[in-house]
Amino acid sequence: MTDKSDLHTKAMDFLLKTSRTFFIPISYLPKGLQEAIGAAYLCMRAIDEIEDHPGLPADSKVSLLQALSELPDADFKEEDLQKLFEPYKDDLPEVTLFLSDWVEFCPPGAKGKVLESTKEMAEGMAKWVIKDWQIHNEEELDDYTYYVAGLVGVMLSDMWNWYDGTETDRELAIAFGRGLQTVNILRNREEDAERGVNFYPDGWGFNEMLAHTERNLALADAYIGEIETKEIIQFCKIPLELAKATLKALKEGKEKIDRATVTEIVSQVVEH
Repeated sequence: MTDKSDLHTKAMDFLLKTSRTFFIPISYLPKGLQEAIGAAYLCMRAIDEIEDHPGLPADSKVSLLQALSELPDADFKEEDLQKLFEPYKDDLPEVTLFLSDWVEFCPPGAKGKVLESTKEMAEGMAKWVIKDWQIHNEEELDDYTYYVAGLVGVMLSDMWNWYDGTETDRELAIAFGRGLQTVNILRNREEDAERGVNFYPDGWGFNEMLAHTERNLALADAYIGEIETKEIIQFCKIPLELAKATLKALKEGKEKIDRATVTEIVSQVVEH
């Protein structure tokens, strides 16, 4: 177990390494909320790396994810995880192998919700590995994006409520996560195709996925509209504005937004 004083540094280092997009808004959060959201992101990133692992056989992914989904909430033991990861320790990235550290990093009052959401995500991911990520209709797309991103929205809503009693709409929270995820699906279309994965429902092209994404991002705006806490609004607005800018770039035939645009968007959100 890592010493408490080093854990914050370690967690923030891993956030920066694994996601610049989320590191930025997390770094602006007040103490307590920063640890809760940082821990939640790292827990979910840890299992995401199992689902996305290019070299791990599907049956290994399924058994790992299902085992994680069955871990106890209350009596969570580091040695259980070490035993589970031992056969795969040469294959799995550090962010996954340090999962018990991320659980430890989470403030006690938020830990139960973070574990609950992480376990539900692991269960859903296992289901989609079994299905080989084959999506044929909008209902299946919504099911997949619920597990990998909508759940993040729900978990964030739980964190806002834990922090200062902020109440938000669960369905809008799911749409928020879903919208961010389908921006990634649009952006990574060719990359996904190269590994034989297609997240587009049958008969859908760029325009249909774009319309689906824009509908969800409009619901994300409505979600933020219900929030009064400045720090929470700021946290939510940064990834949302980056997602909108990425969509605009994709419509213009560009692959992504440049670093200067990211910096400008973050500055505008923080200043307002």
